[in-house]
Amino acid sequence: MFEFRKILKTLVEQDVDFILVGGLAGVLQGAPVNTKDVNILYSLAPPNPERLLGALVKLGAKFRGDPRNLAPNLSHLNSKGHKLLATSFGDLDCLGTIEDATTYEDILPDVDEMILDDATILVISLPRLIEVKKKLTRPKDQVALVQLEATLDERSR
Repeated sequence: MFEFRKILKTLVEQDVDFILVGGLAGVLQGAPVNTKDVNILYSLAPPNPERLLGALVKLGAKFRGDPRNLAPNLSHLNSKGHKLLATSFGDLDCLGTIEDATTYEDILPDVDEMILDDATILVISLPRLIEVKKKLTRPKDQVALVQLEATLDERSR
């Protein structure tokens, strides 16, 4: 079962510096996007990878599709790549960068603070999320792009 609130709550409780990106960021801003995972862009600055690891242990995270049932370690989390994980509450994609090499710090000027279940989380702004989606070529991203642009247009009226 996909319980994104429990994933986000665990990240917040462990003081992980992250920005919610991807489809769920659009959903929380009113876009009618269908998503089945949580995508976060996290800070690679110490001690954040250690805090993220603590959250992932609590979530029972394992690499998705890995027949060895491998859990992420600190070495994995210190890399800029994408860590596609399955947790007890649903899929979680932990991204060291997005686009070509855009970091957590690069996106900070383009975030909105949102309150979710009494916790403040950073969410990529809708205009910036649209910019990111425009660079992606998967059909599901192109469909989401249309929905995100329509939501932004509706909000601006």
